[in-house]
Amino acid sequence: MHPDIHRQLHARRAAELHRAAPPRRRPAPPRRRRPAVRVRLGWVLVELGLRLVRTRGPAARTA
Repeated sequence: MHPDIHRQLHARRAAELHRAAPPRRRPAPPRRRRPAVRVRLGWVLVELGLRLVRTRGPAARTA
């Protein structure tokens, strides 16, 4: 079969299938998930540690 004829037949068949197919539904927007408790707890501990470091002032050097 000649490639151009094959392509035309394919295009016609694809158009028929598209017309016969049911209309597409739009996918639901992705839901925003809250981070896991473990992740949130980790960031709270990091923030707490940074606050402690800031409020203590300069560290005493021991040498």
